[in-house]
Amino acid sequence: MRRRDLIAGLTATAAASRRAWAQQPAPMRRIGVLIAFSESDPLAQASKAAFTAALARFGWVEGKNVRIDYRFAAGDPALFKTFAAELVGLSPDVILASTPPAVVAVRQQTQAMPVVFIFMIDPVGLGLVQSLARPGDNTTGFGSFDARLVGKWLELLKDASPGISRVAMIFNPDTTVAPAFTAAIDAAASAFGMTAKSLPVHDDLEIERAITAEAREPGGSLLTLPDSFNIAHRAAIIGTANRLGLPLMGLGEIYPRSGGLMSYFFDPVDMYAQAASYIDRILRGAKPGDLPVQQPDKFKLILNLKTAKALGLAVPQSLLQRADEVIE
Repeated sequence: MRRRDLIAGLTATAAASRRAWAQQPAPMRRIGVLIAFSESDPLAQASKAAFTAALARFGWVEGKNVRIDYRFAAGDPALFKTFAAELVGLSPDVILASTPPAVVAVRQQTQAMPVVFIFMIDPVGLGLVQSLARPGDNTTGFGSFDARLVGKWLELLKDASPGISRVAMIFNPDTTVAPAFTAAIDAAASAFGMTAKSLPVHDDLEIERAITAEAREPGGSLLTLPDSFNIAHRAAIIGTANRLGLPLMGLGEIYPRSGGLMSYFFDPVDMYAQAASYIDRILRGAKPGDLPVQQPDKFKLILNLKTAKALGLAVPQSLLQRADEVIE
């Protein structure tokens, strides 16, 4: 073979190889998602849809260049641990975990795999990050607590029902970081001429008993701490509170939409969409420890006027005007 023909053949072969390489599909990336709610919960479905849509806007299309493995813990402490182990065992590129028990369960399974959290309370105090500005290690994400909220919750309850003198905090000690709230709420309650009390519960029966006991004295009200258990058991909390005439501040718009009196909180569904931005950056090479923990800065006041009337509350016009949404 002449030298010129050999060179031409080699050049053609190299070009063909480059074309074949360029035509190779991008490797499929994998994301594990541990959602705190049950799969059938409308909130879980809306969160899943928001997350998938946000990823697509960043170029990550499920089934095309990314696979997403979902697990739904339904606020069950045992399921958080089981599903965390399952997801880590799948060796995803990154895991999205919602609420403290999910994050803690995942971190118990891996100290190296990238983890993005949402609905996280006191990540520094729990030892999950070194600082909010520089998380370090393998974990970062989006917090869900601002100390300014505590006073706002009690202020709004007092505005809706001036006769309130007590506030009872509902939570499951196995699924929320209650100490991050109780001291702050105790202090804020005093400023509003109220006393605060903790109501730890573990199931619907305990919810019924705790709220019933609280309703025996006048001037009572209820506050649900941010807790996946409270979301999963909201029907029991709302139903018992309304039946016994206790004003309820539920943390999340799903409470007033389900019959609770009011909510002042951020949009939990939108936080899944925000998390997609960090997932995207990690899939493209960013280190979780270099991404600062972010805190919510937009909050919405939703008031269920129908429930207020059923409770016999004459909601002042000033409060109605401050509401972002009033459910008639």
